[in-house]
Amino acid sequence: MAKEEAIPVEEGPFPVLKWDQGLFKQIVWGFQFPAEWDARYPQQGQTATDAPLGYITLFSDFFLDGNFRLPATTFMASILNYYGFHISQMSPIGTVM
Repeated sequence: MAKEEAIPVEEGPFPVLKWDQGLFKQIVWGFQFPAEWDARYPQQGQTATDAPLGYITLFSDFFLDGNFRLPATTFMASILNYYGFHISQMSPIGTVM
């Protein structure tokens, strides 16, 4: 895949997402995201807090460093539920199970 460069933008109160479109496409294809998930690449200048209603932000580190897979196993979901955590509260290394 050809690597597409991210366009630098001015930083605000939250860090701007650093993914490039090539990495996004590689993760969506490589981890076999179903089309019905409608995975979306963020717009220029968006932060993790800008996910559209009904969407969540996942970072490439979850997949590449944490070996995280979707859909998550029922085991992982039950452990998070038991301890009262949401996946967004986990560090990439914390997702390695």
